[in-house]
Amino acid sequence: MNADELKKRTKQFALRVLKLVAALPNTVAGRAIGGQLVRSGTSVGSNYRAACRGRSRAEFVAKLGVVEEEADESAFWMELIIEGELLKPGQVEPLLNEANEITKIMAQSRISAAKALARTRK
Repeated sequence: MNADELKKRTKQFALRVLKLVAALPNTVAGRAIGGQLVRSGTSVGSNYRAACRGRSRAEFVAKLGVVEEEADESAFWMELIIEGELLKPGQVEPLLNEANEITKIMAQSRISAAKALARTRK
């Protein structure tokens, strides 16, 4: 998967997060978790775009770490939605799976880029 495909995938992830949050109940828990999920879920795509514009390989690696963290945080909020019974698992699980996949992709990309950076510094 190349950078442009990942940009599209992370943008679609953000759009899907917005739709999921719109389906949450208008309760204290729904609003609180929804707000957190909107922030982390939309941050995945925006920070990936920032990583691609990084001025250095070190900045790229650092931004990928942020993307990884935000994707994992999004997964956490979705797990709370399921376990707190705010929505039916079937409504959340496909997006939760995508959050976990994006987390893995970004973690592996960060590790690979960090190794490449270390090789150039030797």
